[in-house]
Amino acid sequence: MTAKGAECGLEGAGAAQYFGAFGECLNNPDFVFLARSRRPPGNPVNAMLSFGYQILWNHLLTMIELQGLDPYYACLHQGTQRHAALASDLIEEFRAPMIDSLVLWLVNSKVVKVEEDFEYHDGGCYLNSCGRVKYIKYFLQRLEEEVQNSNGEKQPRWDLITQQIKNFKVFVYHPSQLYQPYAIR
Repeated sequence: MTAKGAECGLEGAGAAQYFGAFGECLNNPDFVFLARSRRPPGNPVNAMLSFGYQILWNHLLTMIELQGLDPYYACLHQGTQRHAALASDLIEEFRAPMIDSLVLWLVNSKVVKVEEDFEYHDGGCYLNSCGRVKYIKYFLQRLEEEVQNSNGEKQPRWDLITQQIKNFKVFVYHPSQLYQPYAIR
């Protein structure tokens, strides 16, 4: 097995364990989640995860471009003309604290409803227009929430994301100043 193959195997095994535990955190019986499925998402929880990851990825791409970084050059993912790999790199540290936690809250607080906010088509499950409006509303609220940064100070999540991209930019131009990913506190 190649080194890359071993890494993919470890990443896949880790993701399976993570998402298995994620499903156990859901306490709304209307939502069942056994495993991650994408392209297309197979159920309402996967639909919300996929939608959230895409919104966050697009937000990161915009912030990367505003910082003057080339989004097609990255460290962990390979870029192509159609894939801005740096957004895929930087999303990793924000998936759980931004999107996964939001989906858990939306489900466990019964904000989203299986029968009202989702539709099935093209072999998958997707948020419908009502569900997307709800999701985006709470996603934006989540961006405004204050969290503790590495200096122990409170700042809104959107500012934390911006600061992390600025920190990555410093690393690009001065590699001796190592980049520290955001750690959930």
